[in-house]
Amino acid sequence: MSFFSNMFGVSWQQMQAKVRYRILILTLLPILLTLVSLVFITIYWNISYTGKQLFMKVKADLTVANSTLITVQDNQENQLELVMESWQFQNDFRQMDKDPDAERNDLQLVLSKAKKELNLDFLRLVSVSEAAADPDLRQMLPHIDGAEPFSGLMVLEPSRLARIDPELADRAKVTVIKTLRAQEPSKQEEKRGLLSRSLLPVTSQDGNVSWYLDGGIMLNRDTRIVDHIRDLVYDKGTLPERSIGTVTIFLDSIRISTNVPLHFFPKGKDLQGRALGSLVSSEVREKVLNQGLLWVDRAFVFNDWFISAYSPLEDINGKRIGMIYTGFSESPFIHNYLLNIIELGTILMLVLLVSGWLVYRGAYSLLQPIERIHHVVKAVQSGRNLRIGSLGLDSDNELSNLAEQFDRMLDLLQRRNSQIQAAAEQLEVKVEERTRSLQEKTEELQANVVLLNETRQQLVINEKLTALGELTAGIAHEINNPTAVILGNMELLKYELGDRAEDVEEEIELVIQQVGRISTIIRSLLQYSRPGEFNAPLEMHQITPIIEEMLVLVRHSIQKQQVVLNQELNASYPIQVNRPQLLQVLINLVVNAAHAMDGKGQIWIRTYDWVQKDEPVGVKIEVEDEGKGIPEEELNRIFDPFYTTRKDGTGLGLSLSYGIIKRIGGTIEVSSTVGKGSLFTIGLYHKAIEDQSNTPYEGLQLTGKHSDMSRD
Repeated sequence: MSFFSNMFGVSWQQMQAKVRYRILILTLLPILLTLVSLVFITIYWNISYTGKQLFMKVKADLTVANSTLITVQDNQENQLELVMESWQFQNDFRQMDKDPDAERNDLQLVLSKAKKELNLDFLRLVSVSEAAADPDLRQMLPHIDGAEPFSGLMVLEPSRLARIDPELADRAKVTVIKTLRAQEPSKQEEKRGLLSRSLLPVTSQDGNVSWYLDGGIMLNRDTRIVDHIRDLVYDKGTLPERSIGTVTIFLDSIRISTNVPLHFFPKGKDLQGRALGSLVSSEVREKVLNQGLLWVDRAFVFNDWFISAYSPLEDINGKRIGMIYTGFSESPFIHNYLLNIIELGTILMLVLLVSGWLVYRGAYSLLQPIERIHHVVKAVQSGRNLRIGSLGLDSDNELSNLAEQFDRMLDLLQRRNSQIQAAAEQLEVKVEERTRSLQEKTEELQANVVLLNETRQQLVINEKLTALGELTAGIAHEINNPTAVILGNMELLKYELGDRAEDVEEEIELVIQQVGRISTIIRSLLQYSRPGEFNAPLEMHQITPIIEEMLVLVRHSIQKQQVVLNQELNASYPIQVNRPQLLQVLINLVVNAAHAMDGKGQIWIRTYDWVQKDEPVGVKIEVEDEGKGIPEEELNRIFDPFYTTRKDGTGLGLSLSYGIIKRIGGTIEVSSTVGKGSLFTIGLYHKAIEDQSNTPYEGLQLTGKHSDMSRD
């Protein structure tokens, strides 16, 4: 009953919660969608419409700036005309016919006084010939129509500025500042000057033009124009709080006249000043200065983002020489956007909370029957046998029908639950009995399989060893006599040759050694088949002399093959072995390696100390070839007696070798890779552990990958 109670108790709790939340969601969803739609519409309208208004404003500001710059040039022309029409100028000018040099000096004094009064940077009287000789004025002369003045922008090098007024060359210098998002500056200082220059023809009494009034201002470091434009378009109340309106005149991409501050809101030790010498961003430079297009968009100005407008400036010849900029900081507008969004979101949350509370209060009467159902379910969950009964609602009410059906279901499920529990108890008993019986039979079967495998393996080994014993007994009897004859004749031959035996002494000794090796092999065969009958003496040896002796013995066996023997003999720890038997093992491995490569390739013989837990315990010997490798299905059988894949093999070489190593407690490991070769590793302990009881196959370690190499 507890399972039933838990399951249906959770279901009724979830149903109760879902009904409450569903009522709230269905009621609040239209309100939520409406409010969210209004919020997004408002945000979209603010971003779209207000953004367009901002760009329209900054474009209008740029138009005012351009108009102001033109007005400045018109004012210059008017100022020059006022100077020319003044009584003092006309009087001194008429006297120039009598004494030109003296009167010209007087006129220059008049012009100097007028320059200060009119806030001009230069004002001078130039003759027609001087104007024609001046390369800068010569560019303006074609634009003069009769007695009408002409004005325009002009960029002059320091030397040309000095010809007008030496002070202009000093004032024109602006240090270039490396600026964010701008190209690397190509120079450290801008020495050129940007002039707003006017040229006014002065006619004599006969109506001919013989002189010119040359005057104007230099825009480098002159803040009067940019501040005047800023005060016109960015007066108080035209921008949000903390928004900064700025105007800049550029010579190329360098700010030479600006009211962009070094720090928009300086604190502490921040420098108070203007960003003179800073550079325009790369994007604006490319579009406005290089392409000659108008820029009305966001732009990075010195160290912040501004709503900006740029237009190119051209000199009197129509060449782009710089830019004029108007703009205001973007961050206050973004702050206002975010503030509006927060306010709208707050209003939305308040409306939702109030609406949710009202809906919840209105649905309380609907939720009371659900609460009663919930209490009954909790009681059933705790083990009490209760039912919902009447809810005090109409018989056609959905909740009343639900409660009635739920009571019937509780009765039915209670009976079913009792039946299921009884059946489950019986099933558990049967499962335990069957499981116990199956486990016992499985363990018995596993034990029988292990015993069967061990018995089969032992029978195979015994049969092989029996056959090997009979064979080796016959071989020993038949071979020992010829070897004794060969050995005796070799001794006789050596005696008969006398001193001449020295010429073939090495060959005679090699024959005698090989005869001894034959005897050793026969004795090893007998020892392998009947290990209890032979006790090979074990002595302490260094491994390097044994390896060197083995190399001498195999030299004649593989001299017809193109095999290179590489030695890496680094072992220094002595080991307890039987020298002839170990020689036999090593010779078998090297000869097998040579056969595996079809007589061509390299064989590596390595020795090193065997270290365990930072202590030397013996020596490791490795014999590696670059032959064909041993396939995985053959790798587990290479040490079986009489198993060979070579036509001329006996299948005893590796079997004897493994038996010799195993009986002194050593290890032999094999790893092989198809197409790359095989590696045999022998481990010999410092003190041998003679083991006559284990079968030659116990403890064999083999690893490898598929290949097609054979072993003798």
